[in-house]
Amino acid sequence: MTHDSMLTKGATHLEAAAPDVWNLRILFVNVIFIGKEGTPDWVLVDAGLKGFGDSIRGAANKLFTGPPKAIILTHGHFDHVGALHDLLETWPVPVFAHPLEMPHLTGIEDYPEPDPTVGGGLMAASSPLYSNKAIDLGDKAQEIQPGGVVPGLPDWRWIHTPGHSNGHISLFREHDRTMITGDAFISVKQESALDVIRQKKEIHGPPTYFTPDWMSAWESVKRLAALKPLIAVTGHGQPLSGEELTGPLDDLAYRFGELSIPDKGKYV
Repeated sequence: MTHDSMLTKGATHLEAAAPDVWNLRILFVNVIFIGKEGTPDWVLVDAGLKGFGDSIRGAANKLFTGPPKAIILTHGHFDHVGALHDLLETWPVPVFAHPLEMPHLTGIEDYPEPDPTVGGGLMAASSPLYSNKAIDLGDKAQEIQPGGVVPGLPDWRWIHTPGHSNGHISLFREHDRTMITGDAFISVKQESALDVIRQKKEIHGPPTYFTPDWMSAWESVKRLAALKPLIAVTGHGQPLSGEELTGPLDDLAYRFGELSIPDKGKYV
């Protein structure tokens, strides 16, 4: 057994989230597979934590018959790109992200430092331990094209949803109103280690300790709520659908300042 498999044994959970969409929870963050099961036609969204490359490949091998056509990043924070270098060793595919994420994916610019003063639980208090450093993907990192076209996913479009990061994007499939939100909004109180362990399902704005632009984050939630999604697969927490999504998301969009923006913090 490899070090990777020993590290990840029992730490992941794969589930169907929507037609042709699967969610792999890796400790406290999600990796998403989109494509036709039993075919080579699929795309990976985000790349989870470092050390979990074998887990991601293992899930992909259960679902599909080849490497992804591309990897799409909602953004480049450490818990969404951690296994990228490992995955790219066996999957030499392009990695697409918004142009504003490129400095963080090509070694040019670090993200703003996390803010442990926002409170709310152990995850927030521990945030100085989380890396804000840029990674360098070299020419593997490519700018996603304007107009909303998602490489390898003709039924989907991307939407710019900044706030948690400048180049954050979400994905939307119109015909069944399925949404991949990244961290624009999530379905667990990510600041609380207890809620993360329990996977207590409830809508929240982006993780407070890594969000530097709250007004943009609010506008992004409004933009996503206006699309009236019926299914949401989020960057943290369990997938949401039906009444557990629609009413709470509208409420979050309306009362974001009250529900999500912390009372104090370096970015408030």
